[in-house]
Amino acid sequence: MLKRKVISKLTDIVGKENISTSKEELISYAYDAVNQKFLPEAVVFPANAEEISRILKLANQEQFPVIPRGAGSGFTGGALPVLGGVVLVTTRLNRIIEIDTDNLTAVVEPGVICGEFQKEVEKYGLYYPPDPASLAFSTLGGNVAECAGGPSALKYGVTRDYVTGVEVVLPTGEILNLGVRTLKGVVGYDLTRLIVGSEGTLAIITKIYLRLIPKPPATVTLLILFKRIEDSAKTVSAIIRSKIIPAKLELMDKSSIECVNNYRPLNFPEDTRALLLIELDGEPTVIEKEAKEVTQICFGQGAFKVECAANEKEALNLWEIRRAVSPALLLLNLSKINEDVVVPRSKIPQLIHQIEEIKQRYQITIICFGHAGDGNLHVNVMYDDKTSGERERAEEAIREIFQAVLELGGTISGEHGIGITKAPFLRMELQAAEIELMKKIKRIFDPYDILNPGKIFI
Repeated sequence: MLKRKVISKLTDIVGKENISTSKEELISYAYDAVNQKFLPEAVVFPANAEEISRILKLANQEQFPVIPRGAGSGFTGGALPVLGGVVLVTTRLNRIIEIDTDNLTAVVEPGVICGEFQKEVEKYGLYYPPDPASLAFSTLGGNVAECAGGPSALKYGVTRDYVTGVEVVLPTGEILNLGVRTLKGVVGYDLTRLIVGSEGTLAIITKIYLRLIPKPPATVTLLILFKRIEDSAKTVSAIIRSKIIPAKLELMDKSSIECVNNYRPLNFPEDTRALLLIELDGEPTVIEKEAKEVTQICFGQGAFKVECAANEKEALNLWEIRRAVSPALLLLNLSKINEDVVVPRSKIPQLIHQIEEIKQRYQITIICFGHAGDGNLHVNVMYDDKTSGERERAEEAIREIFQAVLELGGTISGEHGIGITKAPFLRMELQAAEIELMKKIKRIFDPYDILNPGKIFI
């Protein structure tokens, strides 16, 4: 329990209007996108790096946990106060400080919303590609902490590919500027890369230096329907093998299509078992040619329908099919274990086949969709809490899926991180010596285990 004098000192740092200990407010910050709740003892909303530094120095003196939080949209419990303490919300640090059109760079604070930042840079004819499904509300600080990806990762890479430097507050309170403001820089260890994807366990990000690229002049969007999911998976490899790299290449299986159809009618033929959504971008003449080649490849691999959006409105309507999956899943009134796994994209057909076998063996609903172009599938294992033993079957199914992924040369997390939900499976993928080295790094940064404790390692 936080001492009264600690609450008083926190209030002095951030101001009484930027701290809360009321039960109602604490409950609001007790959960994220994971269906688990841990009540913090206080919530603070600092305005700058200096205030964060003072909070962390106080935490070291008084030995209480500090849990950094952006929008709380993570899927592995990374922002949960599992050991109580203080949730430190970064949403007040929400300025776009600079967009430099000469050097194609930007400087932002961590509370800037990803989608809003994308819209702002597009006003200058520029493009920030990382586009997680949560881009309408997730913060750039959270995106950096989790190394967010999204559909555009296939062609353009993930968040770490656009972060050149960060300003951070270490768990012990020091404020550091890491990385470079240039496109090149190899002086010392790359500590910026270490911070990106560290899930708020090594430092609190207070400023982000990003690189931008020119916005592609045109796009083409294709919807492709299949009667067999195996054919859709093989098509992914066939497209990449042709040396065409789409901007986005998304897959949905029969179960996810049915969910969306219940949410918003799709009017697809009844024998539709899978679909691909493909976006090509670049010069108009080039992508027109590529679209024809992709269409031929799809028909050659077993597609029975290819639809090309005639304009931007039609393209947005097609992408709404993919974005509707998550809200559509809520209509099932089932609990879910939401995992994201990655295999070499040539192994997607094998992974799909093994997931189908696991689904049948455990007699449980498993819904697959996601970024098939880079081998990253979102696997949602659905279960009914009221049915005896179903949660246990779901957990066993997840373990088998993870094992299959690793045997195919993949990884158990592509963009969601480890947090608390995947921590029990860490040793399936990493060697004991690797884990111990990571723990040593954590202890160097955070000798008293103040910052976001109880995450990644158990």
